Amino acid sequence: MERLLRVTLVVIALLMMALPAVAGAGDSAAAPGHAAALTFFWIAVILIAAKLSSLVEKIGQPSVLGELVIGVLMGNAVLVGIPFFEPLKQDAVIAFLSELGVVILLFQIGLESNIEKMKAVGLKAFAVAVVGVVVPFVLGTYLVGPWLLPGLAFHAYLFIGAVLTATSVGITARVFQDLKKLQTPEAQIVLGAAVIDDVLGLIILAVVSAIVTVGSVSIGLIGWLIAKAILFLVGSILVGQLLAAQLGKWLAKVQTGMGMKFTLAICFCLVLAFLAQQIGLAPIVGAFAAGLVLDPVHFGYFKDPKVVSDVKAAMEGCAPDVKQKVEKAIEPHAYSHVEDLIEPVAFLLVPIFFVMTGMSVRLETLFDVPILLLALGITAAAFLGKIVSGLVAGNVNKSIVGFGMIPRGEVGLIFAMMGKSLRVISDSVFAALIIMVILSTLITPPVLTYLLKRQDRKSRPSA
Repeated sequence: MERLLRVTLVVIALLMMALPAVAGAGDSAAAPGHAAALTFFWIAVILIAAKLSSLVEKIGQPSVLGELVIGVLMGNAVLVGIPFFEPLKQDAVIAFLSELGVVILLFQIGLESNIEKMKAVGLKAFAVAVVGVVVPFVLGTYLVGPWLLPGLAFHAYLFIGAVLTATSVGITARVFQDLKKLQTPEAQIVLGAAVIDDVLGLIILAVVSAIVTVGSVSIGLIGWLIAKAILFLVGSILVGQLLAAQLGKWLAKVQTGMGMKFTLAICFCLVLAFLAQQIGLAPIVGAFAAGLVLDPVHFGYFKDPKVVSDVKAAMEGCAPDVKQKVEKAIEPHAYSHVEDLIEPVAFLLVPIFFVMTGMSVRLETLFDVPILLLALGITAAAFLGKIVSGLVAGNVNKSIVGFGMIPRGEVGLIFAMMGKSLRVISDSVFAALIIMVILSTLITPPVLTYLLKRQDRKSRPSA
C-alpha cells in the first residue's frame, strides 16, 4: 500500500509538471500535429487516473465506481483552483472515444451473455422493463412534477417523467462483469430488461418530443416506432447468426489468422451500432445485439497459427494414434475466443467512457439548497420507480434486479439535455435532474456490490 501511495504521488507530481505545457497549448496556435499529441497526453492521463482509482477494489468495490469517482474529482478540480483538467471537457476526440468505449462495453457484455439464458428469462425481463418504465414515468409526470414544481406546463412534467424512465445498462453491466456475475439469472434479467427499457424509453422520449414540437402525436407514429425497435432486435439476431457464420467462411479464404477474426467481430459490432442509430435506437442496443449474435458463432475457420504450429512441433515423432488423441484434445484451444480479442480494446476505451461520465458531473449544483431538495425528491421517485420493477422478476433476488435497473448514467444525461435544448425544462429543473443522474450513478455500484456479496454469503454452505 505504501509503495502504491509513492507511485501515486510521483504520477501527480509529473502531471503538475506538465501543467504549464498543457496550459500553454491552449493559449497558442496549435502547430501541425500538436492537437493530436495533446489528445495522446489526455488519453494517458485518463488511463492512469482510471488505474489509480482501482484502489476501490481493495475495499471490495467494483473498479467502475473508482473510475466514476475519479472522473467527478477531475471534472470538479477547478472548484478548488486546479483548472488542469478543464481542456479535457472540450476535446472532441476524447468525447468520440468515450462514445466508442460504451459501444465496445455493450458488445463485450453481449458476447459474455448467453442468448439461450436470455430467452429463458425473456418474459421476466420484459415485465421488469415495462414496470421499470411505466412506474417512473407516472411518478415523474403525475406526482413528483406537479407536487414539487406546481405551475409548470404539462410538457415539463412529461419530460421529467421521460428522464426517469432511463436506465444506463453500461454501469450495471460493468458491476456484474467486475464481480463475475454476468451468468446469474439476476444479471440476465437486468441486461435483457435494460435493453428493452432503453427501447421503451427512447420511444417515450420520441413521443414526448413530438408532442412538445408538433403539439400532438399519432397512434400510427407510436406503432411505427415500436415496430422498428422490435424488427431491428429480432431481425439482427436471426439474420446476424446466419450472416456472421457465412461471412466468417468467406473471409477465412482471404486469411485465417486472428487479425481477420478480430476485423469481422469489431466490424459486425460497429455496423449494427450504426444501423441501430439509423432507425432511431441507441448505438449501444446494436452493439449488444451484435455480441449476442456472435457469441454462439464458432469461428472454426480462424485458428491461432502459433497454437497450431506449437502443437505440430510438439508431436514430431509421436505415433499416429497419439497424434490423433492430442489433436482432438487441443482442438478447442486452437481458437481464440472473440472476448479475448476484444478485451485489449476494452482496456483502452471503456475507462475513458466512465471517467468522462464522471467528469460531466457538476458538483456546484449541490450547493444550491432549493435545487438540492428538489433533486432529492426526484431522486427518491427515480429509485422507487426502478426498485419496484424487481417485484415482477420471478423467483430470483428481487433487490438485485431492482437496484440493477437504477443507474441513469449517460442515458439520463441525454434525455435531460434534450429537454433543455427544446426549452421545455428550466435551468433549475435541469440541474435537479443532473443531480438525480449523479446520485443514481454513484450510489448503485456499491449497493449492488453489497447485495451480490450478501447473496454469495447466504448461498455458501455453513461449516
